[in-house]
Amino acid sequence: MKQTGSEKTFSPGKILIGLVLLFIVLVWTVPTFGIFVTSFRDSRDIYASGWWSVLPHKDLVKTGEFEIPAETDPNEPITIEGKTATFEEWRQGINISEKKSLRWYGNKRSRKIEIYEEKWIGFGANMTLQNYRDVLSAGTIEFTDAQGNTITRQGNNFSDAVLNSIAVSIPATIIPILIAAFAAYAFAWMEFPGRKPLFIMVVALLVVPLQIALIPILRDFTRWGITGTFVCMWLAHTGFGLPLAIYLLYNYISTLPRDVFESAYLDGATPFTTFVWLVLPLSVPALASFAIFQFLWVWNDYLVALVFLGDKNRVVTSALAAMVGEKGQDWHLLTSGAFLSMILPLVVFFSLQRFFVKGLMAGSVKG
Repeated sequence: MKQTGSEKTFSPGKILIGLVLLFIVLVWTVPTFGIFVTSFRDSRDIYASGWWSVLPHKDLVKTGEFEIPAETDPNEPITIEGKTATFEEWRQGINISEKKSLRWYGNKRSRKIEIYEEKWIGFGANMTLQNYRDVLSAGTIEFTDAQGNTITRQGNNFSDAVLNSIAVSIPATIIPILIAAFAAYAFAWMEFPGRKPLFIMVVALLVVPLQIALIPILRDFTRWGITGTFVCMWLAHTGFGLPLAIYLLYNYISTLPRDVFESAYLDGATPFTTFVWLVLPLSVPALASFAIFQFLWVWNDYLVALVFLGDKNRVVTSALAAMVGEKGQDWHLLTSGAFLSMILPLVVFFSLQRFFVKGLMAGSVKG
């Protein structure tokens, strides 16, 4: 019996590859999802239970609270509803019945007893947006830690950091794309003296680490008086991104049909007109592919921002680093800040992903 072309075969090799890919996806996705869920949880819940507790399950749920008499001495064994235990034991929780538990909330001065009963908890219980409000805030924020103490912190003004990153990333992506597109078009379709040596120099710059250029460039920017401004960031990222941009766009533009350019020249089009009305529209996949690379690199950059901007105009990466140092134990703030920093890059990637593979393979196959 012959096998038709529409029938699919599953070999052991394909199954193994599928299982390996599934494992990689799970290893990558599960921790990311856990951090995402943590960013919406109350600060007390984070220390009390794992992120998976937001999934439907049966657990003790707080149903009420009451205060014990003021004359009760917390340093002595305490009797409540027929159960006698020390303060530390009440702090951990005492089972009154099979489905009911009492727990001392806070320190000895609070004298507050919380009532917990066993119930089914649906997905997303006790989740809140307050963590994101606190991260974006520039004022004073308050939250309760695992011991019931009220913690006061100064907000990181993350909203300003996001705006600063946008102000750096968008121009630092558009400027090198425009310059590189002009240069790639010239290298691919125009004859001028020194074209090949100049192109070799551009390609050679791809292997030069940017770290060796930071101090000389910083000295020049200091002498010009632009250190700590967005202009110096635009210039720095443009210079660091141009070699890859020119090389990538050259590989794509050089594969465009020659007949298109010859027809344009016969119709009287100038090189600039040809570039604007033919090259740019035909090079959208390559332009979008480099835009993804450049935007993600600039948005996630920490070193260049630290050297040229410092704390004068703090960007997202600098703000996150500061949060780790100042609020390293406040997981609800760190995870919220991390996911705020991911929103815009994800939007950019998914908006341009249909061009990504085609632009990435630019010039790899010539027919």
